[in-house]
Amino acid sequence: MPCRGIRGATTADSNSREDMLTATRQMLALMIRRNGIDSTDVASAVFSTTVDLDAEFPALAARQLGWLEVPLLCGHEIDVPGSIRRCIRVLVHWNTDKTQSEVVHVYIKEAERLRPDLCKLPDVDWAELEQWIEGQMER
Repeated sequence: MPCRGIRGATTADSNSREDMLTATRQMLALMIRRNGIDSTDVASAVFSTTVDLDAEFPALAARQLGWLEVPLLCGHEIDVPGSIRRCIRVLVHWNTDKTQSEVVHVYIKEAERLRPDLCKLPDVDWAELEQWIEGQMER
């Protein structure tokens, strides 16, 4: 089974623990749901934040969603002048039979500017998404 990379990015409303975790959970939830990801098929995930986010490790959001055995790593992005602020990125390495063109990458909030060509997601019912996230966290 090939290993595919799935990219995601979002922005946090502020440099607070809760805003960082909420934004990261939402991004991951959309990635999981749009691609049908089972955590047992995830080889690893690398998270990065812009240097203005340091209140929490974004990988904690993956743990909260049940990725307990997945190797996770966090780091900072290069601080390029003029780049998006409060941005959280992820690269998930996923074992799947899907082709790379079938993989749905998720860029939401201000991070849509990073890859406008990949931001063609259907409208998101954010309240329903939060209910799904809560259900995953209760497991």
